[in-house]
Amino acid sequence: MGSTELPNARISPRFAGLVTFGRYPRLEDVKPEHRPVDWAVYGVPFDGGVTYRPGARFGPRAIREASQYLKRYHLEHRVDVAGVLSLADAGDAPLKPYDCLETIEAATAFAGALGDRGRTKLLALGGDHSIAYANMRATYERLGSPAGGLALVHFDSHLDTVDAVWGERWGHASPFRRAIEDGVVDPGAMISVGVKGPLNSADDLDFAASRGVTLLTQDRWDREGPAVLAGFLRRIGDRPAYVSFDIDVVDPAFAPGTGTPCPGGFSSREIFALLRSMRGLRVCGADVVEVLPDRDPTGTTAFLAAHVAFEILALDAAVRRA
Repeated sequence: MGSTELPNARISPRFAGLVTFGRYPRLEDVKPEHRPVDWAVYGVPFDGGVTYRPGARFGPRAIREASQYLKRYHLEHRVDVAGVLSLADAGDAPLKPYDCLETIEAATAFAGALGDRGRTKLLALGGDHSIAYANMRATYERLGSPAGGLALVHFDSHLDTVDAVWGERWGHASPFRRAIEDGVVDPGAMISVGVKGPLNSADDLDFAASRGVTLLTQDRWDREGPAVLAGFLRRIGDRPAYVSFDIDVVDPAFAPGTGTPCPGGFSSREIFALLRSMRGLRVCGADVVEVLPDRDPTGTTAFLAAHVAFEILALDAAVRRA
């Protein structure tokens, strides 16, 4: 158990061979001595829940391609991520391209069956943000459906707590509303970081505010963000926490390939520092979503998303190594 068998880059160059996330083995190819795996990375190539620009269905493929240059050792945490964790790529979840709820149900079932239910954590690559509900739900159920729901650290330019858009209640504007209503997420243990930009109305904030979600807007981050985040992390303590990362929380100067870009966000350097500041967080599952390769001509956004996923895995490795 623990540790990941990686190809020797001196023998098999990073631009050769089958493409899996981080060059991790396919789940079915993991050797017995590395089972059960600690994390299963899988794709949900779905963008049927978008309200603006489509194309995130190609996100998992682009993130995997960009991840070929990831290496095993995290410099700042001083941890060999692939040495501490057994990691695998579990392929892509089945889906229905034109049906949000059917896709969410299929992805939840797929994720719920991956690896060892008592040991393997789930990292989903989107896809639009609607797919987060599936991975959160599967994580929640694998943890025994804890009373009160999961703690949640949510990075996004948008709250994603709208009830419905054009009558669709399961699109990318609504995953956290559904998760709160269904008891999957504890709103009192949820923080949304980086929210910014114009809203349809002040009513967009009402649901989250009424349920006790901590809202750390981009402007508030500039004034007191690190202190507020540190206080939130102290409050949730050792509680299992899910991390949901929408790439549009990063400024489009650094992440242009996304569906609902919002100027004024974090730089890539700032977002890495923020993620690393959460060392000690007991990550129980995660997603990285909303990468649109066709809006990402240089691959910058996909590279960033791959590194964000690695940063999340490194948080878990650092806790296990401590």
